[in-house]
Amino acid sequence: MPTLIRKTFPVPPLSCNCTILGDPKTRQALLVDPGGDADRILREVKELGLTVSMILHTHAHFDHFLASGIIRQATNAPICLHHDDLKLWDMLEVQCQMFRVPYNPVPAPDAWLCDEELLTIGEARGTVIHTPGHTPGSLCFHFAEESLVLSGDTLFRGGIGRTDLWGGDPRAIEQSIRERLYSLDAGTVVVPGHGAETQIGIERESNAFITG
Repeated sequence: MPTLIRKTFPVPPLSCNCTILGDPKTRQALLVDPGGDADRILREVKELGLTVSMILHTHAHFDHFLASGIIRQATNAPICLHHDDLKLWDMLEVQCQMFRVPYNPVPAPDAWLCDEELLTIGEARGTVIHTPGHTPGSLCFHFAEESLVLSGDTLFRGGIGRTDLWGGDPRAIEQSIRERLYSLDAGTVVVPGHGAETQIGIERESNAFITG
């Protein structure tokens, strides 16, 4: 199977990692966490010669969503999220107000993603992993044949997602990481919601936030 086209880059206002995953044969793409700067995101998609078929969100915090409405309008691709983050979705404007960030209206999600749901990009296959803790509906997207997982704000390089915001649960995030992410192959590349990439094996051995 051809290796997926991947481009990850931080977007404002909080340097959320936005990722474009594309199939080199069909030129179809998944767009993950368009947190801001819709113009740049659309430009990157165009320069890669791709067409966005789905807009995926790891969770419903404002910094992962700010460009979603514009991207949805420009591409007609469905916005996808886990239903357990509906309450957070409904308060996106409140979140922006609290962080003093301008709110760009976002339409309601088109589809609700479920644990173990299959994701397809041409011939490539991925899996949705529900990893509650950072938020109730936090998701990771695993592409086993690519040795890749997009971990959102669940697992970072040398850290984990904060649990002191709306719906956060420290026990749940530890369980999600131990049981769902640390069970992946050691060489799996982790693309977190913020910051540098890492690997599952490295985090299993050295992440001080999940020990024992």
